[in-house]
Amino acid sequence: MQTRLLPAAVVTERTAIADVVDAVEDAFAAYARGDVQMPAKSYIDLPQYNGDFRSMPAYLDAGDWDAAAVKWVNVHPDNEAQFGLPTVMGTIVYSDPETAFPLALIDGTTVTRLRTGAAAAVATRHLARENASSLGLVGAGTQAYTQLEAIATVRDIEEVVVSDVDSEAVAEFVGAFEDRFAVREGSIDEAAACDVVSTLTPVQQPIVTEVGPDTHVNAMGADAAGKHEIADDVLGEATLVIDDYEQCTHSGEINVPWSEGLLEEEDIYAELGEIVVDAKPGRGEAGGPEGVTVFDSTGLAIQDVAAAHVAYEHAEEADAGTPFDLVGTDV
Repeated sequence: MQTRLLPAAVVTERTAIADVVDAVEDAFAAYARGDVQMPAKSYIDLPQYNGDFRSMPAYLDAGDWDAAAVKWVNVHPDNEAQFGLPTVMGTIVYSDPETAFPLALIDGTTVTRLRTGAAAAVATRHLARENASSLGLVGAGTQAYTQLEAIATVRDIEEVVVSDVDSEAVAEFVGAFEDRFAVREGSIDEAAACDVVSTLTPVQQPIVTEVGPDTHVNAMGADAAGKHEIADDVLGEATLVIDDYEQCTHSGEINVPWSEGLLEEEDIYAELGEIVVDAKPGRGEAGGPEGVTVFDSTGLAIQDVAAAHVAYEHAEEADAGTPFDLVGTDV
Protein backbone atom coordinates (compact mmCIF):
# COMPACT_ATOMS: atom_id res chain seq x y z
CA MET A 1 0.00 0.00 0.00
CA GLN A 2 1.34 3.43 -0.90
CA THR A 3 0.93 6.97 0.36
CA ARG A 4 -0.15 9.59 -2.16
CA LEU A 5 1.74 12.89 -2.39
CA LEU A 6 -0.61 15.76 -3.28
CA PRO A 7 1.20 19.05 -3.97
CA ALA A 8 -0.56 22.38 -4.34
CA ALA A 9 -1.12 22.09 -8.09
CA VAL A 10 -2.84 18.72 -7.77
CA VAL A 11 -5.04 19.87 -4.89
CA THR A 12 -6.05 22.98 -6.83
CA GLU A 13 -6.79 21.09 -10.03
CA ARG A 14 -8.60 18.10 -8.56
CA THR A 15 -10.51 19.49 -5.57
CA ALA A 16 -13.89 20.90 -6.58
CA ILE A 17 -14.81 23.76 -4.27
CA ALA A 18 -18.52 22.82 -4.24
CA ASP A 19 -17.58 19.41 -2.84
CA VAL A 20 -15.39 21.04 -0.19
CA VAL A 21 -18.32 23.25 0.84
CA ASP A 22 -20.53 20.20 1.32
CA ALA A 23 -17.82 18.31 3.22
CA VAL A 24 -17.16 21.27 5.52
CA GLU A 25 -20.89 21.51 6.18
CA ASP A 26 -20.79 17.81 7.12
CA ALA A 27 -17.93 18.63 9.50
CA PHE A 28 -19.93 21.39 11.20
CA ALA A 29 -22.85 18.98 11.56
CA ALA A 30 -20.61 16.30 13.07
CA TYR A 31 -19.23 18.89 15.50
CA ALA A 32 -22.73 19.85 16.61
CA ARG A 33 -23.63 16.16 17.11
CA GLY A 34 -20.48 15.52 19.12
CA ASP A 35 -19.07 13.14 16.51
CA VAL A 36 -15.60 14.69 16.40
CA GLN A 37 -12.38 14.60 18.35
CA MET A 38 -10.51 17.89 18.08
CA PRO A 39 -7.85 18.63 20.69
CA ALA A 40 -6.84 22.24 21.15
CA LYS A 41 -4.30 23.64 18.72
CA SER A 42 -0.80 23.33 20.17
CA TYR A 43 2.06 25.79 19.62
CA ILE A 44 5.84 25.65 19.49
CA ASP A 45 7.12 29.20 19.83
CA LEU A 46 10.45 30.04 18.19
CA PRO A 47 11.24 33.64 19.13
CA GLN A 48 14.84 33.22 17.96
CA TYR A 49 13.44 32.80 14.43
CA ASN A 50 10.45 35.15 14.86
CA GLY A 51 8.08 32.29 14.17
CA ASP A 52 6.13 29.35 15.49
CA PHE A 53 4.78 25.93 14.62
CA ARG A 54 1.18 24.87 15.21
CA SER A 55 -0.33 21.38 15.17
CA MET A 56 -4.01 20.80 14.50
CA PRO A 57 -5.20 17.17 14.78
CA ALA A 58 -8.79 16.02 14.37
CA TYR A 59 -11.09 13.12 13.61
CA LEU A 60 -14.68 13.37 12.44
CA ASP A 61 -17.46 10.93 11.69
CA ALA A 62 -19.80 12.44 9.13
CA GLY A 63 -22.02 9.36 8.91
CA ASP A 64 -21.38 8.42 5.29
CA TRP A 65 -17.63 8.89 5.77
CA ASP A 66 -15.09 9.43 8.47
CA ALA A 67 -11.57 10.81 8.33
CA ALA A 68 -8.57 11.77 10.42
CA ALA A 69 -5.69 14.15 9.78
CA VAL A 70 -3.23 16.49 11.39
CA LYS A 71 -2.08 19.82 9.97
CA TRP A 72 1.43 21.04 10.80
CA VAL A 73 1.59 24.73 10.00
CA ASN A 74 3.94 27.61 10.69
CA VAL A 75 3.85 31.39 10.84
CA HIS A 76 7.25 33.00 10.10
CA PRO A 77 6.75 36.69 9.17
CA ASP A 78 10.36 37.19 8.03
CA ASN A 79 10.32 34.35 5.53
CA GLU A 80 9.53 36.29 2.38
CA ALA A 81 12.09 39.04 2.92
CA GLN A 82 14.90 36.84 4.19
CA PHE A 83 14.42 33.52 2.42
CA GLY A 84 11.94 34.00 -0.41
CA LEU A 85 9.51 31.62 1.31
CA PRO A 86 5.85 32.05 2.26
CA THR A 87 5.05 33.35 5.71
CA VAL A 88 2.64 30.46 6.26
CA MET A 89 3.20 26.91 5.06
CA GLY A 90 1.24 23.82 6.00
CA THR A 91 1.45 20.08 5.53
CA ILE A 92 -1.40 17.67 6.19
CA VAL A 93 -0.97 14.01 7.05
CA TYR A 94 -4.26 12.36 6.05
CA SER A 95 -4.75 8.91 7.58
CA ASP A 96 -7.13 5.97 7.40
CA PRO A 97 -8.94 5.99 10.78
CA GLU A 98 -9.36 2.20 10.72
CA THR A 99 -5.73 1.23 10.12
CA ALA A 100 -3.90 4.53 10.78
CA PHE A 101 -2.11 4.14 7.43
CA PRO A 102 -1.03 7.56 6.09
CA LEU A 103 -3.07 7.73 2.90
CA ALA A 104 -1.69 11.08 1.76
CA LEU A 105 0.69 13.93 2.40
CA ILE A 106 -1.15 17.03 1.22
CA ASP A 107 -0.21 20.66 0.72
CA GLY A 108 -1.89 22.20 3.74
CA THR A 109 -1.67 25.78 2.54
CA THR A 110 -4.01 25.09 -0.37
CA VAL A 111 -6.32 23.00 1.81
CA THR A 112 -6.52 25.86 4.32
CA ARG A 113 -7.44 28.30 1.57
CA LEU A 114 -10.18 25.97 0.32
CA ARG A 115 -11.68 25.14 3.70
CA THR A 116 -11.73 28.78 4.78
CA GLY A 117 -13.69 29.75 1.70
CA ALA A 118 -15.94 26.76 2.23
CA ALA A 119 -16.70 27.75 5.83
CA ALA A 120 -17.83 31.18 4.65
CA ALA A 121 -19.99 29.51 2.01
CA VAL A 122 -21.66 27.25 4.59
CA ALA A 123 -22.43 30.27 6.74
CA THR A 124 -23.71 32.17 3.71
CA ARG A 125 -25.93 29.23 2.76
CA HIS A 126 -27.69 29.38 6.13
CA LEU A 127 -27.51 33.08 7.02
CA ALA A 128 -27.67 35.17 3.83
CA ARG A 129 -30.91 36.07 2.07
CA GLU A 130 -31.91 33.53 -0.57
CA ASN A 131 -31.87 36.22 -3.26
CA ALA A 132 -28.46 37.62 -2.28
CA SER A 133 -26.65 38.54 -5.49
CA SER A 134 -23.87 40.95 -4.51
CA LEU A 135 -20.65 40.10 -2.68
CA GLY A 136 -18.27 42.55 -1.04
CA LEU A 137 -14.67 41.58 -0.31
CA VAL A 138 -12.64 43.65 2.13
CA GLY A 139 -9.16 42.49 1.20
CA ALA A 140 -7.96 41.32 -2.20
CA GLY A 141 -5.37 38.75 -1.14
CA THR A 142 -5.27 35.05 -1.87
CA GLN A 143 -8.27 34.24 0.31
CA ALA A 144 -10.51 36.64 -1.63
CA TYR A 145 -10.35 34.33 -4.65
CA THR A 146 -11.59 31.31 -2.73
CA GLN A 147 -14.25 33.33 -0.94
CA LEU A 148 -15.78 34.27 -4.27
CA GLU A 149 -15.45 30.79 -5.76
CA ALA A 150 -17.02 29.14 -2.70
CA ILE A 151 -19.79 31.63 -2.00
CA ALA A 152 -20.81 31.58 -5.67
CA THR A 153 -21.68 27.90 -5.23
CA VAL A 154 -24.40 28.70 -2.68
CA ARG A 155 -25.75 32.03 -3.96
CA ASP A 156 -26.25 33.42 -7.46
CA ILE A 157 -23.59 36.10 -7.21
CA GLU A 158 -23.71 38.67 -10.00
CA GLU A 159 -21.95 41.77 -8.65
CA VAL A 160 -18.64 41.77 -6.74
CA VAL A 161 -17.10 44.82 -5.05
CA VAL A 162 -13.52 44.44 -3.81
CA SER A 163 -11.65 46.87 -1.59
CA ASP A 164 -7.96 46.86 -0.69
CA VAL A 165 -5.21 49.39 0.00
CA ASP A 166 -3.12 47.58 -2.64
CA SER A 167 -4.50 48.77 -5.98
CA GLU A 168 -2.37 46.25 -7.89
CA ALA A 169 -3.91 43.38 -5.92
CA VAL A 170 -7.37 44.71 -6.71
CA ALA A 171 -6.55 45.01 -10.41
CA GLU A 172 -5.26 41.45 -10.47
CA PHE A 173 -8.38 40.18 -8.74
CA VAL A 174 -10.68 42.06 -11.12
CA GLY A 175 -8.79 40.68 -14.09
CA ALA A 176 -9.17 37.13 -12.80
CA PHE A 177 -12.97 37.31 -12.55
CA GLU A 178 -14.23 40.01 -14.91
CA ASP A 179 -15.28 37.42 -17.49
CA ARG A 180 -17.59 35.71 -14.97
CA PHE A 181 -18.91 38.47 -12.71
CA ALA A 182 -19.59 42.19 -12.74
CA VAL A 183 -16.56 42.83 -10.55
CA ARG A 184 -15.15 46.25 -9.68
CA GLU A 185 -13.01 48.09 -7.18
CA GLY A 186 -14.85 50.02 -4.49
CA SER A 187 -14.49 51.51 -1.05
CA ILE A 188 -14.86 49.53 2.14
CA ASP A 189 -18.28 51.12 2.65
CA GLU A 190 -19.37 50.05 -0.84
CA ALA A 191 -18.19 46.50 -0.27
CA ALA A 192 -19.86 46.35 3.14
CA ALA A 193 -23.19 47.45 1.67
CA CYS A 194 -23.43 44.29 -0.46
CA ASP A 195 -25.81 41.44 0.32
CA VAL A 196 -22.86 39.35 1.54
CA VAL A 197 -19.46 40.65 2.64
CA SER A 198 -16.32 38.77 3.65
CA THR A 199 -13.69 40.62 5.65
CA LEU A 200 -10.19 39.26 5.07
CA THR A 201 -7.68 41.56 6.73
CA PRO A 202 -5.38 41.31 9.78
CA VAL A 203 -6.23 44.74 11.19
CA GLN A 204 -6.50 45.48 14.92
CA GLN A 205 -8.71 48.55 14.58
CA PRO A 206 -12.16 48.16 12.97
CA ILE A 207 -12.39 49.24 9.35
CA VAL A 208 -15.98 48.13 8.66
CA THR A 209 -18.16 50.66 10.43
CA GLU A 210 -21.48 50.18 8.64
CA VAL A 211 -23.15 47.43 6.61
CA GLY A 212 -26.39 47.04 4.68
CA PRO A 213 -29.63 46.53 6.63
CA ASP A 214 -29.81 42.82 5.73
CA THR A 215 -26.15 42.10 4.99
CA HIS A 216 -24.59 38.82 5.99
CA VAL A 217 -20.96 39.27 7.09
CA ASN A 218 -18.32 36.55 7.05
CA ALA A 219 -15.69 37.81 9.50
CA MET A 220 -12.67 35.78 8.41
CA GLY A 221 -9.65 37.94 9.20
CA ALA A 222 -9.34 37.77 12.98
CA ASP A 223 -7.31 34.75 14.07
CA ALA A 224 -5.43 36.10 17.08
CA ALA A 225 -6.18 38.08 20.19
CA GLY A 226 -6.37 41.80 19.41
CA LYS A 227 -7.44 41.47 15.78
CA HIS A 228 -10.69 43.29 15.07
CA GLU A 229 -12.19 44.22 11.66
CA ILE A 230 -15.80 45.16 12.41
CA ALA A 231 -17.03 48.03 14.58
CA ASP A 232 -18.42 47.12 17.99
CA ASP A 233 -21.80 48.72 17.33
CA VAL A 234 -22.24 46.60 14.17
CA LEU A 235 -21.40 43.45 16.12
CA GLY A 236 -23.63 44.49 19.00
CA GLU A 237 -26.68 44.93 16.78
CA ALA A 238 -26.10 41.86 14.59
CA THR A 239 -27.11 38.25 15.07
CA LEU A 240 -23.77 36.62 15.94
CA VAL A 241 -22.94 33.09 14.83
CA ILE A 242 -19.56 31.57 15.68
CA ASP A 243 -17.63 28.48 14.66
CA ASP A 244 -16.33 27.63 18.14
CA TYR A 245 -16.94 29.31 21.50
CA GLU A 246 -13.44 28.99 22.97
CA GLN A 247 -11.61 30.05 19.81
CA CYS A 248 -13.88 32.96 18.95
CA THR A 249 -13.91 34.50 22.40
CA HIS A 250 -10.13 34.21 22.55
CA SER A 251 -9.03 35.09 19.03
CA GLY A 252 -12.01 35.59 16.73
CA GLU A 253 -13.67 38.77 15.53
CA ILE A 254 -15.55 39.12 18.81
CA ASN A 255 -12.45 38.75 21.01
CA VAL A 256 -11.83 42.46 21.63
CA PRO A 257 -15.37 43.56 22.55
CA TRP A 258 -15.73 40.29 24.49
CA SER A 259 -12.63 41.02 26.58
CA GLU A 260 -13.92 44.55 27.22
CA GLY A 261 -17.32 43.29 28.39
CA LEU A 262 -19.18 44.78 25.43
CA LEU A 263 -20.36 41.34 24.29
CA GLU A 264 -21.52 38.48 26.49
CA GLU A 265 -22.79 34.92 26.06
CA GLU A 266 -26.34 36.11 25.57
CA ASP A 267 -25.18 38.06 22.50
CA ILE A 268 -24.12 34.86 20.70
CA TYR A 269 -27.03 33.36 18.78
CA ALA A 270 -25.51 30.01 17.88
CA GLU A 271 -22.53 28.02 16.73
CA LEU A 272 -22.81 27.40 12.99
CA GLY A 273 -23.10 23.64 13.49
CA GLU A 274 -26.27 24.14 15.52
CA ILE A 275 -27.87 25.83 12.54
CA VAL A 276 -26.63 23.18 10.11
CA VAL A 277 -28.31 20.41 12.14
CA ASP A 278 -31.49 22.51 12.63
CA ALA A 279 -31.02 22.91 16.39
CA LYS A 280 -31.34 26.65 15.70
CA PRO A 281 -33.16 28.17 12.71
CA GLY A 282 -31.27 29.92 9.95
CA ARG A 283 -32.40 32.96 7.99
CA GLY A 284 -35.71 32.45 6.25
CA GLU A 285 -36.85 29.81 8.73
CA ALA A 286 -39.46 30.38 11.41
CA GLY A 287 -37.84 32.19 14.28
CA GLY A 288 -34.60 32.62 12.36
CA PRO A 289 -32.45 35.75 12.29
CA GLU A 290 -33.32 38.84 10.31
CA GLY A 291 -31.36 41.98 9.58
CA VAL A 292 -27.57 41.86 9.85
CA THR A 293 -25.89 38.52 10.57
CA VAL A 294 -22.21 37.99 11.33
CA PHE A 295 -20.33 34.70 11.15
CA ASP A 296 -17.16 34.77 13.26
CA SER A 297 -14.77 32.23 11.75
CA THR A 298 -11.52 31.22 13.42
CA GLY A 299 -10.93 28.00 11.48
CA LEU A 300 -11.29 24.50 12.91
CA ALA A 301 -9.13 21.44 12.40
CA ILE A 302 -12.19 19.44 11.37
CA GLN A 303 -12.53 21.77 8.37
CA ASP A 304 -9.00 20.82 7.31
CA VAL A 305 -9.90 17.14 7.69
CA ALA A 306 -13.02 17.60 5.57
CA ALA A 307 -11.17 19.42 2.78
CA ALA A 308 -8.32 16.91 2.90
CA HIS A 309 -10.87 14.12 2.56
CA VAL A 310 -12.24 15.66 -0.64
CA ALA A 311 -8.75 16.30 -2.02
CA TYR A 312 -7.66 12.73 -1.38
CA GLU A 313 -10.81 11.07 -2.71
CA HIS A 314 -10.73 13.10 -5.93
CA ALA A 315 -7.03 12.47 -6.43
CA GLU A 316 -7.45 8.76 -5.79
CA GLU A 317 -10.26 8.54 -8.33
CA ALA A 318 -8.16 10.33 -10.96
CA ASP A 319 -4.89 8.61 -9.98
CA ALA A 320 -3.46 12.10 -9.51
CA GLY A 321 -0.45 13.00 -7.43
CA THR A 322 2.50 10.72 -6.76
CA PRO A 323 2.14 7.39 -4.95
CA PHE A 324 5.24 6.48 -2.96
CA ASP A 325 6.41 4.10 -0.25
CA LEU A 326 6.43 5.94 3.06
CA VAL A 327 5.68 3.16 5.52
CA GLY A 328 7.61 -0.10 5.55
CA THR A 329 5.17 -2.99 5.35
CA ASP A 330 7.53 -5.77 6.38
CA VAL A 331 6.44 -7.28 9.70
